[in-house]
Amino acid sequence: MHKFDIVIIGAGASGLMAASKYREKNVAIIDSNGKIAEKIKISGGGKCNVTNVNVNAQNYLGDSTFISEILNDFDQNKLLSFLKIRGCTPILKKEHQYFCKQSASEIINIFRDEIKSSTLFLNQSVLSITKQEYFIIQTDREIFEAKQVVVASGGLSYPKIGASAIAYDIAQSFGHNICKTSPALVGFTVQKDQFWMKELSGISMKVQCKVANKSFCQDLLFAHKGISGPVVLNTSLYWQKGLIEMDFLPNISLKKYLKNSNKLISSALPLPKRFIKVFLAHVKINDKPVSAMNDEEIQKLSILKNYAFAPAGNFGYSKAEVTRGGINTDEINSDTMMSKLVDNLYFIGECLDVTGELGGYNFQWAFSSAKKLTL
Repeated sequence: MHKFDIVIIGAGASGLMAASKYREKNVAIIDSNGKIAEKIKISGGGKCNVTNVNVNAQNYLGDSTFISEILNDFDQNKLLSFLKIRGCTPILKKEHQYFCKQSASEIINIFRDEIKSSTLFLNQSVLSITKQEYFIIQTDREIFEAKQVVVASGGLSYPKIGASAIAYDIAQSFGHNICKTSPALVGFTVQKDQFWMKELSGISMKVQCKVANKSFCQDLLFAHKGISGPVVLNTSLYWQKGLIEMDFLPNISLKKYLKNSNKLISSALPLPKRFIKVFLAHVKINDKPVSAMNDEEIQKLSILKNYAFAPAGNFGYSKAEVTRGGINTDEINSDTMMSKLVDNLYFIGECLDVTGELGGYNFQWAFSSAKKLTL
């Protein structure tokens, strides 16, 4: 049996930051993957969108007070400073996001150095954790004993890199409640009435989406399975059922383009030609001079500004960036990240019921929650 002061479950962003913080202690890190930081490696097109210019609780789904207390202690500026001191200076790119200049390896190499004193146990899956005098961790290969356990194993998204429900299983085995989980930051499948969108696979355009009390104006990508792109991924975080409203001409007055024009509809509107052709067929309007349109046709065309529909579902965990839901934060001490139900058991990162929007917010949460850890 291996004996450690601290066993960390998960070698992702939060687990590595936790090990970094306690590198002078006897620490073990257990992960089902063969390498550390697999999600960091593939994120942001391989350059890791590590954080955002503006980060606050409004960018997250979850308990705003709990989230604020953690972000305030280690915000985006402190994270950027942490990385810069260690030789990585992320650069500002699209959507106010910070990315590694060369590749995500810049961050991964930092943590390889930070956790040199920790003992890695890779290619091992945790099966169960029980508590006697100390915690007993059973993997599919070995048994560990630890005075303190930090669960940082993430959620259910990206099963191809070892994502599993182990964090939720551990939490439930100790009496914690799990808020319903589902894929988030994920594309939508569409219902029959929206099958016209599938004909537009590959087209990208800026639109505005409104869902609940949120509004996003970003790129929409039509896909063969439905719709995706940043605006859809962010919308998916807040949509559970009901209608989404989409404006295909954000910040543009439709009346302006329909006023006394002899141009064909497809030429008058500032939209991709393929899109407007398919859309006109969908609403049963012939492409004709704008001046020849009747009131009924103008009314039909006006739904370009407020196209309301309900998705059929989403692309699932295999395509989801993150998992919505998780361990109920009412049962976690925001000062230490320790369970309120079990002493010396801690939960950090994505496994908690805190989910950020697209744009570096979830990595910020992973690092901030790990920094908040007080063992």
